[in-house]
Formats: sequence, structure tokens, C-alpha cells
Amino acid sequence: MGEAAKVHPDYKPQTAGSLKDYLARLPDVASRLGGKPDGWTVEEVGDGNLNLVFIVKGPSGGIAVKQALPYVRLVGEAWPLPLSRAHYEYMTLTHHGKAAPGLTPTIYHYDEAMALIVMELLQPHIIMRRGMIAGTVYPLFAGVISTYMANTLFATSDMALSAKDKKALIGDFAGNTALCKITEDLIFTDPYRIAELNRWTKPWLDGHAAAFRSDGPLKVAVSRLKVKFLSSAEALIHGDLHTGSVMLTEQDTRIIDPEFAFVGPMGFDVGAVIANLVINYLSQVGHEEKPGARDAYRDWVLRTAEEVWVQFRAKFIANWEKGGIGDAYPRDLFAGAEGQRTLAAEREAYMDRLWQDTVGFASAKMIRRVLGLAHNIDLEWIKDERLRATAEARVLELARDMMVNTGDYRKITDITAAARKANASQPKLTG
Repeated sequence: MGEAAKVHPDYKPQTAGSLKDYLARLPDVASRLGGKPDGWTVEEVGDGNLNLVFIVKGPSGGIAVKQALPYVRLVGEAWPLPLSRAHYEYMTLTHHGKAAPGLTPTIYHYDEAMALIVMELLQPHIIMRRGMIAGTVYPLFAGVISTYMANTLFATSDMALSAKDKKALIGDFAGNTALCKITEDLIFTDPYRIAELNRWTKPWLDGHAAAFRSDGPLKVAVSRLKVKFLSSAEALIHGDLHTGSVMLTEQDTRIIDPEFAFVGPMGFDVGAVIANLVINYLSQVGHEEKPGARDAYRDWVLRTAEEVWVQFRAKFIANWEKGGIGDAYPRDLFAGAEGQRTLAAEREAYMDRLWQDTVGFASAKMIRRVLGLAHNIDLEWIKDERLRATAEARVLELARDMMVNTGDYRKITDITAAARKANASQPKLTG
């Protein structure tokens, strides 16, 4: 699946025991924890696909420690993965932390040889996806995530940067090829062919999986999206921005885990957020105590999806109006009242194009979460297999239409209206 990862001579995966010794040699970190190492508690809590994650607590406070493994944790050593992904995550947290202050965890220490980041412990924050499965409303989320995307994407785009600085940024992240390859295969390729790592709810979705593998228009559409992912160096994107990469309370929201970051198409990040909200909406049928019990929550989820796009669009344009000093759209080309009107119209047209990218990438993210390797617990935690398959089939059928007929979805309310229609449909299952 990949070449053997290069490992620094000083690298070793941490354990609860060894991590105490490691942290004790970092004065600033040890001071933050307080007391003696034998009084610290260490818990390994990593439940993701790739890394080790520890929570360390002492008398004075706590920290989180994330360490990359030289392979995909979900699969094992048969799938090697470069440790350099920790470096890209560190750089992205640094860039995005400057562009969107207070919306990423604070970094206390980074060790490149150990592929290890010591950062702020986010408590009592929980992973957003888990909260949404429980039906928790997060009233501030749309505002925060739209600010995060508008600020980070604009600040690293050609509208804000000189060509020299933008090319340097591209170069800084050009080596994150292994993580990009995972995206290229698992999102844009594998769900549309027979692939060893594909999985779905069998036998109920066998027919859908087979239909997608023989769907010519769908495969052309996803290949066009893949070309954009491969070639459009628009901004420094998070690369894996979903409700599992958000930790929050009802009052505070932070974005984590940007190890898939590179300079790519903005719509990939925005589409990922929209996709995961739509998936959660369609999954609620498997989490309510009785039919209709989550209707109010469903409405909140779709209103949030609408607000995410509306606010993102407005904030991105506002950033451009205020900070558009990059080499794209030079200000002296649009001087005077007429020039300003022309540029204002072009900003709107730019966002319209970005919206179409968002729709396409959202659909690709929805499909991969049903037919690919890594699924969402929104759907996975539905215990009744037939009910789960029904929800998943609704996701697939909506996503297929969004991908092939992207032009029909001219605004965010077209997606939310289609989601409501899909939620009332009765897909034909194989079993």
C-alpha cells in the first residue's frame, strides 16, 4: 500500500510509562502539569485512524499529546505512512492559528524527530460528531466554522498573498503526498471500483455499490473533481475538515487534526463541512427514540448547514474587500467607482464558482463515508442494519445527484431541500 516510512533514529512510539519520562525533560510542559511525574496520569485516548493521542494530567493542569505512527493505525503495519505528516500538521496549526486566532489548539511543544506535538488539552470539549449523535445543539458552530474557513482560506490565497509567498507556501506543503494519496484513492477512486478496503452495509447496499461501479456519468464527474483536487492550488486547506475534526462545547469551538493539509481547492474544506452535516441529518432516523422525535433537531442541522455557507460567503468577501492585497486581482486594475463595481461583481462570480466546487466535493465526501474504507459513526452507530442501510442509501442517492447534476444545486437551500426529500424517500435495498 505504500513504501516503508522513514523513521528518525530517536523515534519511538510512546506509551503511558515512557511519555512521563519524555515530558519530564520539557521544563515548560512539566511546569504546566505541576508536581512530580509519578503524580501525573496518562491515558491513551486515540480513536482515530492514524495516530496515538494521550491525555496527561497533573496537579496544576493538563495537556494533550499527539504522536504519529509510521503506519495507518486503522489498518496496521501493512500500510506504511510517513511520520512527516506531524510536521505538516504543526505547520498548518501555526498558519491557521494566526489567521483564525483562538480557533485551533495552542501548541506547547513540537518534536520533529519524534513526530510528536504537545498541545492544549481541550476539556470539557467533545468531538462534535458524538454530540450530534446525542442530539446536542451547538448554536455558535455555524459562526465559528464559517469564520475559520473564511479566514484561513482567504489568508493563504492569491487574493491575500504575493505570488512569491504563495509559491513558497505551496512548496512548504508539496511533500505531503502520502496523505494526499489517501484522499485521492479513498475519496475519488476506490468507491467507484472493486477495491480491497471498500466496505458497506451488506447485503442491503450491494445493489448501490454495484450501480456506482458501472455508472459512467458518475465516474466522469468524480474524476473531474479529482483533477481539481490534484491541480487547483487555491489555499492552504485543512484537508480533513469534518465533524470529527471539531472539538467543542456549547460556548467554545476548536478545529483539530489538519495533518492532511496542503495547498488545494477551497471547496474541498467547505464541502466536507456541508457533507457531514447532511450525513448527520440523514442519520437521525437511527438515533431517535420514536419516529419524528428528532424533527426539531433535524431542522437545526439543516439550518446550520445553510448558515455555514451563507456566513462563509459573506465573511470571505469581506476579507477580500479589506485585505485583497495579493497578486490576484491587483487593486490598480480596478481603480475608481466603475472598477470597484466590476471587482464586486467578480467577487460574487468567484463565490458562485466556489459554491459549485463545494457541492461536488460534498457529494464525494458523502459517498466515501458509505462505500469506502472510513465511515462516519453517525451512520455506523445505527444498530438496526436495515435501518442503517436505508439512511446510507439516502445519502448515496442524494450525493449521486449532487455530483452528476451539480448545476441544479445553485444555492445551499437547494441541498437542504433535497436532503428533506431524501429523508422521506424509501430507497430500494438489495436484502
